[in-house]
Amino acid sequence: LAVGIILVAINPYKQLPIYGDAIIHAYSGQNMGDMDPHIFAVAEEAYKQMARNNKNQSIIVSGESGAGKTVSARYTMRYFATVSKSSSKAHVEDKVLASNPITEAVGNAKTTRNDNSSRFGKYTEISFDRSYQIIGANMRTYLLEKSRVVFQSENERNYHIFYQLCASAMQPEYAHLKLGRSQENNLLFT
Repeated sequence: LAVGIILVAINPYKQLPIYGDAIIHAYSGQNMGDMDPHIFAVAEEAYKQMARNNKNQSIIVSGESGAGKTVSARYTMRYFATVSKSSSKAHVEDKVLASNPITEAVGNAKTTRNDNSSRFGKYTEISFDRSYQIIGANMRTYLLEKSRVVFQSENERNYHIFYQLCASAMQPEYAHLKLGRSQENNLLFT
């Protein structure tokens, strides 16, 4: 088992001009260490290793709630789409992340540290053709806190989807579900 590059990034909680196309092109083709540490340097190294050795590569994005994991993954996908001159560059990251509202509703909950905390993990696989252009992607999610469905700690909530369903209880298309207000369903909600 070989462990490659490790990048520690901090979410500044605001937009910075360090993720545009000009920066992507500055990192494209560069060797690791020739430029400042950046998520694009990690993406470039993985892309080069894939092309050079014809082997799958992995980038692990890890961190606490609110650390910017989803944003970092999005920048990585944009980097791959740009440097591969992919015909699917039509915002491949938007297509991959289009499922985010659904996965967040089912897998995010209010915790004491974050009102929209992910309680699931994601594995995103990006497929390339023989000329190393993106041809597709697959995202799998893994629910990490199944116990939250029946129990929440004090000042925490169940998954957003339950509150969204209860908020829609009066809509005619949901009448057959016999939903009530979240306060009435104290078995599932606190």
